[in-house]
Amino acid sequence: MFKSQRRGFLAAVTLATTLVIAGAPAASATAKPEIKISGGLTQPVFSYQDAIREHVRVQSSVDSDGDGKKDLLRVDIIRPKESGSGLKVPVIMQESPYYDNPGVGFEIEKKTYDANGNVTKFPMYYDNYFVPRGYAFVSVDMIGTRLSDGCPTSYGASDVLGGKAVVDWLNGRATAYDDKGDPVKATWTTGRTGMIGHSYEGALGVGVAGTGVEGLETIVPLAAYTSGYENGHANGVFTWFTGGARWQSEHVDKDPADKCEAVRQRMDAESGDETGNYNAYWDERNYRTGPISKARNVRASVFSVMGMQDRNVVGSQFSQWWAKLPRNVQRKAWVTQYGHLDPFWARRDVWLTTLNKWFDHELMGVSNDIMRRPPVDVQLGPDRWIIQADWPAPAARATILRPRQDGSLGRTPSAGTGSYLDKAQTEIAMAADPATTNPHRLAFLTPPLKTAMRLSGTPSVSLRLTLDKPTANLGVLLVDYGTDTRINYRETTTTASQGLKFIGGESCVGQSTADDDGCYLKAGDNTATSGFHVVTRAILDAQNHKSLSRQAPLTPGKSYQITWKMLPLDYEFKAGHRLGLVLTGTNDDFNLDVTGNGSETDVEPGTGAKVTVDLARTSVSLPLVTGTPIK
Repeated sequence: MFKSQRRGFLAAVTLATTLVIAGAPAASATAKPEIKISGGLTQPVFSYQDAIREHVRVQSSVDSDGDGKKDLLRVDIIRPKESGSGLKVPVIMQESPYYDNPGVGFEIEKKTYDANGNVTKFPMYYDNYFVPRGYAFVSVDMIGTRLSDGCPTSYGASDVLGGKAVVDWLNGRATAYDDKGDPVKATWTTGRTGMIGHSYEGALGVGVAGTGVEGLETIVPLAAYTSGYENGHANGVFTWFTGGARWQSEHVDKDPADKCEAVRQRMDAESGDETGNYNAYWDERNYRTGPISKARNVRASVFSVMGMQDRNVVGSQFSQWWAKLPRNVQRKAWVTQYGHLDPFWARRDVWLTTLNKWFDHELMGVSNDIMRRPPVDVQLGPDRWIIQADWPAPAARATILRPRQDGSLGRTPSAGTGSYLDKAQTEIAMAADPATTNPHRLAFLTPPLKTAMRLSGTPSVSLRLTLDKPTANLGVLLVDYGTDTRINYRETTTTASQGLKFIGGESCVGQSTADDDGCYLKAGDNTATSGFHVVTRAILDAQNHKSLSRQAPLTPGKSYQITWKMLPLDYEFKAGHRLGLVLTGTNDDFNLDVTGNGSETDVEPGTGAKVTVDLARTSVSLPLVTGTPIK
């Protein structure tokens, strides 16, 4: 367990808010408004219908569009009406680039406004659920989107510093204005703020937390980016498409194109699409060790959710940032077998109770059991969850397995070589029929497992190889061979996506109005029975094996030892199944087509290089929670 970093927390909670335990004697008629606690949870005692709705424009520290004026961010607020007469409330904040396009959540919601410009419908459930419990909900249009000034920069400094300015305003350190241009102060809040969001939204919470801003007490990043480089690259392999950063900026910005054209031309010039290398442009967008945001500067507590089968925000976006957080940062995580998912859609009742307890503990100072339970929930399969003290599992230990000339995979090495040609293939094609000869892959399998074997952490692979060309894309898969019913994260239809499917009906969350009912479609696990399952993968441009910042072409015919990490996982191989190691070339599944117009054909077709592998000096290192019977 990690020690809590409270920073005068107990004193701050008392401010002007009185926490009342359910069942305590009633206060007098003249007492200040009170927040009600029962069972360690705030209760919905405030009226959502009567809540105060308002908006301001917060002045940031940046001029992202170069018009000579500091960008103003549109901030929409809903808070209990009692906060207008003495009650000070904490803030749950969602900063999003998606309010204009494409919309927020699985149901693609957008804001609607009344005649005074105040929001009548907030996307998602945070307002419906938490305002009645005594929180303010603050919805921020990211710089360059919706009603905010400036230009979006695809995880750049201005994206982050805009959110920081709002936290500063909530704590009295920045200026905001009303529609008349008059300054507005956030006198109704304790200043204690928690940021929450999915994907890009979650990345903004991570980025703002990495500035070390005071008043941001907790973040809840859901499938969040922590490295802009890994959004479109994998170890030197280009996995998006030329101009991907520009496309993303344009995608969330519905203003006339010429407004931000100069900014996007700089992004095109600086992002280095022609090489796929890591450079200063990507360093700015690195929230682990970058110049704007650093994991070591995080003061806020963290409740992170990550899907190990997310092909958009890959698992290393979570694992590498998580490992760099200061040890005194209080933390919690859910690690799932889903794809790019907000857990609200997957495990709704458990999620809402857990999130309620988390925010109550971190923002209200409620004494509940959220920190007395093991902090990490791990999903091993459909309806199979365990809890543990950290992630990866603290008991995980590295086990080395080696490919053999006869196609087996075991603890002892064997002499011999194997070769294949680097060609772009899907993972299904690479992993299918492992006993069949395929000129574009080498496949090795363990014997059937006598007992279940669980992996938790980040595997690595080390290849001794020669090429007949200056480079090749080196691909690796870990595969579970054995018939089973698993989460089906691959299916994408109108009724199923990211490992979930809609199951009919709705459930309503919190309180509602005629404009915002807080009701959402129900979903459940989408499963499929199959004979094999790709568990995790890795890919590397061989000429980037020494550095992601510069290419060093290999000498054809010369032998090299190349070692790199695979994507992290938490997965249980069942007894009787076989673990497979597949060595191959370009992984076509990395080529994301987020535009839907076939842009994935723009990237990484495969080099055609012949890769010859010295099996005796090739291995894979697996972080096993339990020992393996493999010999």
